[in-house]
Amino acid sequence: MKIDAGQLSHQELNDQLRMSREQNIIIENCLGQRYLASGSRGKKVTVTGTPGNALGSYLDGTEIDVYGNVQEATGDTMNGGAIYIHGSAGDATGYAMRGGKILIQGDPGYRAGVHMKEYKDKIPAIVVGGVAGSFLGEYQAGGVIVVLGLPRENQPIAGYFCGTGMHGGKIYLRSDTPPEGISPQAKAEDAGREELEAIKPLLEEFCRKFREDLNEILRGHFFVLTQNTKNPYRQLYIQN
Repeated sequence: MKIDAGQLSHQELNDQLRMSREQNIIIENCLGQRYLASGSRGKKVTVTGTPGNALGSYLDGTEIDVYGNVQEATGDTMNGGAIYIHGSAGDATGYAMRGGKILIQGDPGYRAGVHMKEYKDKIPAIVVGGVAGSFLGEYQAGGVIVVLGLPRENQPIAGYFCGTGMHGGKIYLRSDTPPEGISPQAKAEDAGREELEAIKPLLEEFCRKFREDLNEILRGHFFVLTQNTKNPYRQLYIQN
């Protein structure tokens, strides 16, 4: 099924998407319509253009491919499924996501992965091909964020205040040096073989999707950021 979104409001477009019984849907000429595929499950949606805020919010199993950039709060509180962005993303990508994955070929804005969380076998993931803005992983409580910095010579892998309020999860940064201004609630260590093996399936999927060289990526140095258990700030969120 094909939908030309050029003259549709966000409500009209979402009504068509929600009422369609077809599993494979192509949306063309998307022009900032919000809440696209919100709460959707069991479909494969391909989008060309620029979706508006909250693409894939509360997503529950649908797969979305976007050929273009996306705006703010992509994957807001998503439960499952996948969002593949062949471009860059706005602020608060993956806000409070609790399942599924978001793979971004380019760069996200500020506060990617803010309030990410996990529960049992639901471990959300964000993979960034470029570099991330400030406040990456702010208040992160679970899940995995990977930033690859491809290719960004002489540009920091992430902005300031990385890991502010972090009290769970992990952030992997492919960089020779950790970013400046890491929050005292997070600590950066060299990623060992076991750490890299843990994210290898995500890296393999990223490379398949965006035609990158896995071996070249793995030749880079990775840091892994985790919560600083010695910091009393953590006790505001975790009870022993």
